[in-house]
Amino acid sequence: MAVRKIRLGNGVRVIMERMPSLKSVAVGIWVNVGARDEQLGQEGITHFLEHMMFKGTRRRSAVRISQEIDMLGGEMNAFTTHETTTFYVKVLDQQLTQALDLLADLFHHSQFDVREIEREKQVVLEEIRTVRDDPEDFVQELHAQAVWRDHPLGRSILGEPATMERIGRQDLVQYVKTHYRPEHTLITIAGNVTWSSLLPLIDELFGSWTAPPWPNGAPPTRRPPAVHGGISVHAKRLEQTHLCLGFKGLPLGHPDRYAANTLNVLLGGGVSSRLFQEVRERRGLAYTIYSQLSSFTDGGTLTIYAATNAKEAASVIAVICREIQKLRRRPVGHQELERAKNQMKGTLMLNLEGTYGRMTKLAKDEISHGRHVTLEEMIAEIDKLSSTQLQRVSRELLDFGSMTVTALGPLPKGDFVKRVSNLVP
Repeated sequence: MAVRKIRLGNGVRVIMERMPSLKSVAVGIWVNVGARDEQLGQEGITHFLEHMMFKGTRRRSAVRISQEIDMLGGEMNAFTTHETTTFYVKVLDQQLTQALDLLADLFHHSQFDVREIEREKQVVLEEIRTVRDDPEDFVQELHAQAVWRDHPLGRSILGEPATMERIGRQDLVQYVKTHYRPEHTLITIAGNVTWSSLLPLIDELFGSWTAPPWPNGAPPTRRPPAVHGGISVHAKRLEQTHLCLGFKGLPLGHPDRYAANTLNVLLGGGVSSRLFQEVRERRGLAYTIYSQLSSFTDGGTLTIYAATNAKEAASVIAVICREIQKLRRRPVGHQELERAKNQMKGTLMLNLEGTYGRMTKLAKDEISHGRHVTLEEMIAEIDKLSSTQLQRVSRELLDFGSMTVTALGPLPKGDFVKRVSNLVP
């Protein structure tokens, strides 16, 4: 069997897919903690901790870590989402032992030196400024705040400058004790490696890892989110107005997830999508327009983004609303539906040609479904989608009653809110 899964004695799950025709291996360590798990006053600590894992261990200085990463000739990095923190490496198969030793050292033995903490704070503060200087990124942060309001999903993963300034070494140490635990950790591997050679190495590096008792006697729980509607305007001197329109999405693993993804493709998922063709190609109202799905374990959103001239902002929203009404009212034609299905299948198969894509899919399958989902299963689910199912999902998700509109740019707030309110069906 190409895919195998075991659980180490301490609770760490290990999933491997052998790809003997390749010469590379990708390994990911996925921890079940993200920005949504932060308490008030901790905003940004999950992401900052990810940075600090590369800043020195008992055996390696920060400089030596950087040198070893480059000497591997592959790629080693990490990323933080609202629900997970991931550390990964992709290297040639003969370098797997060295790469895993380095990855495990960072994961288990980071020192969180006070001087490194102060230096890295400046790096993260620059990262926050970079996002706020990019209107496309910034409007989506503002939009998340509007959609989720006081829920942790509405917070920036990077945190706030004032909070970042307060984070100290003891905060990082305590956060690791609370959230970095064997039973919350998943290791996925894809590439040219055998189970018999890999398992002893994984067991040596991760099998003896233990965690202290829960600080409060029980594991932290997550509060379910709710999507909120409304219109918010953020005035800023820019050349363009940046818009986000948000609707309810689906949680990970939902039975209608393939229909929702098809809906996203049809609406704004490519250059043949309805929004791209109608807003950009036919009317020339925007250079950039697209839609995207975001799914979490207990909720999700469908978001449309567009950048346009301030004078045309209301017109762009009017066109978007008309296209949404068409999807709600009329079944998608056979030819358009088949085109969307083929686009989805092509994207899916191309993403799974490499070891990184396969390694990531192993993790997402485990997180969403608790099992490996084969490519054949996914294609079969896409093939059986019908226009009837798609129209039902369109009506359920694209509900104007809960639509959230966020605008960033040189707009008169009162006039814009009034015009948009009159546009909503």
